[in-house]
Amino acid sequence: MSKVYVVVPTMGRPEQLDRAVRSLFNLENAGTVEKLVIVDNHPQGTALSVANCLKHEAEFSVIYVHEPRPGVANARNAGVTQCADADFIAFLDDDEVASPQWLNALVSTALMYDADVVFGPIDGYASCAPVETRPLVEAFFSRSGPKETQLIDRAYGCGNSLLKAKCLIDGVPFDPATNETGGEDDTLFARLIAKGAVIAWSADAAVEEHVPKHRATMRYLLVRAFARGQGPSQTSAENRHWLGLIGWSLVGAAQVCVYGVSALATRFASPHTSARLAIRCAEGLGKMFWFSSFEPKLYGQSELKAQPAGSSDQAT
Repeated sequence: MSKVYVVVPTMGRPEQLDRAVRSLFNLENAGTVEKLVIVDNHPQGTALSVANCLKHEAEFSVIYVHEPRPGVANARNAGVTQCADADFIAFLDDDEVASPQWLNALVSTALMYDADVVFGPIDGYASCAPVETRPLVEAFFSRSGPKETQLIDRAYGCGNSLLKAKCLIDGVPFDPATNETGGEDDTLFARLIAKGAVIAWSADAAVEEHVPKHRATMRYLLVRAFARGQGPSQTSAENRHWLGLIGWSLVGAAQVCVYGVSALATRFASPHTSARLAIRCAEGLGKMFWFSSFEPKLYGQSELKAQPAGSSDQAT
């Protein structure tokens, strides 16, 4: 039987962490989890009390790790160091809730295709968003893929993923340079794909993502879309694929022209459509302005500074 470890990074959100971990208690086969690693990335260790309570209730081993240096890559790397003897490592973010079949589906897909990486769908849920923008926010934070479980040729984000441990245990898998900007998973998966990694999609491995209030705003969506757009251009630049970089920059310019003009034209007649088009325009801008000096800082220390004193609404 495969040894499966689950890593849950968290920062200053004990209530959400509790909800995420308790969803693992309801898995179809909780025995699939060999060990749960909770990585507390808040300097003050705000998840300790919740982790201690969960240890007494879980049917599997729960390990608490305090990584006081804020940063999305630091948190994921700290979790991976606890999984040296695992066969598979699954990542569940602290704002996600796993469906009962989640882990079984991921592992079954990995074994079926001998896949190095498996991704599953994400359903965004934003009860804190204004009614008029809620569908847009929920769609932005959702992840969809093929209707059937199958091999795929692209990677998604690290949240709701399963990897062979051998893909992670050598060196520092997640680049600390991305601690505040994010993209630590993009860099890792691009490297794995370049080495010939087998990527699969597990259609039944669904999770629900509960969007925090501070992220359920149009401003955040635009900034996040800009950062998302930078990804392919930055990957091309890092690989010195200059024709690819030129191509993505041209695609970005076309997006800005088409979606930008359309967003302005529909601003008053259809605000929802205009907002959706503005997000696509922001992605195009990211493809054009991919330089590190333009990278938004959305995680780590920047996230801590952005939160009001005493806030528990922080995210890794």
